[in-house]
Amino acid sequence: MNPSSPVVAVIGAGSIGVAFAIVFARAGWTLRLQDPDPQRLKTALDEVADRCADLSRYGLLEETPSALCARISLHADLETAVADASLVQECAPERLDLKVELFRRLDACAPASAILASSSSALPSSRFAGELPGRARCLVAHPGNPPYLLPVIEIVPAPFTEPDVVERASALYAEAGLSPIRLNREIEGFVFNRLQGALLREAYCLVRDGISSVADIDKVVSQGLGLRWAFMGPFETVDLNTRGGIGSHAQKMGPAYARMGAERGQQDPWTAELVATVESQRRALVPLEDWEERVAWRDRQLMQAARERAKRDRD
Repeated sequence: MNPSSPVVAVIGAGSIGVAFAIVFARAGWTLRLQDPDPQRLKTALDEVADRCADLSRYGLLEETPSALCARISLHADLETAVADASLVQECAPERLDLKVELFRRLDACAPASAILASSSSALPSSRFAGELPGRARCLVAHPGNPPYLLPVIEIVPAPFTEPDVVERASALYAEAGLSPIRLNREIEGFVFNRLQGALLREAYCLVRDGISSVADIDKVVSQGLGLRWAFMGPFETVDLNTRGGIGSHAQKMGPAYARMGAERGQQDPWTAELVATVESQRRALVPLEDWEERVAWRDRQLMQAARERAKRDRD
């Protein structure tokens, strides 16, 4: 192992703590997993070993599970866990009172240079770190679950977070094999859960209104929307669905989506200015003259996925 590799403290040995332990240990880093419950720590290490065995079976580890687990030390004591850490990843339950107290302790005992990152799913760091002397090094780093399989991680600075901390955190997560995205400002739920929540709210409404069943709604996503979303996002999806790109899509479908939103009490029209902003960003990524080629790429991705599904069904 590289002697200059970072030391990371993961605080909380629940499911997200276990998942982050795998991410950082797989990167070759020294990982200290902390939890006040000794039994939870022992169980957590067993969970890491089991998940690493699965990763190895699928060819997703470059070393043995035992070599990865050897980088992980278990700690009941918070102060010991964070000593010399470059990054502290808090993975405690989503309770404001708990995070306030935990970040107070972390700010007091972690090295002054350490980044204090929360895995919070919805709470912004200004709500639990705003009064700390070291608040400038605090931010949210919200992962997909589990992060050793879903690489996206949301970097959410508070108004008081130093820009250098954001840069260092983004670099560390990228070095660990994650795919950081940055939010320009705090918002409850961030991007991941707001997008997920929007779909989930509509799904609940469709069940409530007797439009469709739980199983059939899941099928629409798993055998339709989700197959495209596995390799491209919602903007690229509609950009490639409509000749002329996303501007044409907004012109043709915008009124219908506005009516659907209004039906749910949501008044967020796609204004001409907003559509122009989105279209400009899409065209910077894929010029309209390359649209046909990108559509063909999409179809090949779907063909590859279909081939893999057929192979799994045969096996």
